[in-house]
Amino acid sequence: MWTLLETPVGELRIVAAHGAITAIEFGDSVDSDDLGTASAAKAVARAAGRPVGDRAEDDPLLTSARDQLAAYFSGELKEFDLPVTPMGSEFQRQVWGELVKVGYGETVSYGELARRLGKSNAASRAVGTANGANPIPIVIPCHRVVGSDGSLTGYAGGLARKRILLELEQDALF
Repeated sequence: MWTLLETPVGELRIVAAHGAITAIEFGDSVDSDDLGTASAAKAVARAAGRPVGDRAEDDPLLTSARDQLAAYFSGELKEFDLPVTPMGSEFQRQVWGELVKVGYGETVSYGELARRLGKSNAASRAVGTANGANPIPIVIPCHRVVGSDGSLTGYAGGLARKRILLELEQDALF
C-alpha cells in the first residue's frame, strides 16, 4: 500500500508492507538544472519497479509516516519513529544502519562512514553505492553524506533535493 505527500522536495510516494515502511520515492516535481540525468534515469528505473498495491490514505502507518515527514519538513521533528524494512544486501543494510546514527543537522563523509563500519577509506565507493541505493531516503538520512571536503556529492534524488534537505536541517537548528 502507498500514499503521497507533497513536500519542499517535491511529491513523495511512501510505500508500506507488512507493518513497515519499505520505500520513499521522489517524484519528479523539483525543477532544477542540477537534478542531473543520472538522477532522472534512476527515477525512471525506480518508477518502473514500483510495488503494486492500493493507495491507502487512512492506513495508520502511512498516516504516521505522512505526519512525521510533514513535521520534519516544518522543522518540528528531528528523529523519525517509524518501523522500516529496507530491502538490500547485508552490506547495504549495514551502511543504512550506520546512516540512522548520523544526527539531524550533521554530515559525514563517505570515508568516515566506511571507517565507522570498520572498513578502510578504500571502501568509500562501495559505501557511496550503498548510500545511493537507499530505498527510504530522508527517514534513513542518506542526504547527510558528503564528500571528504564537505562538498555536496551524489544523491539519488538529485543535488537540488540534497541541498534543500541539508539547508532545512541547518535552518531548524538555529
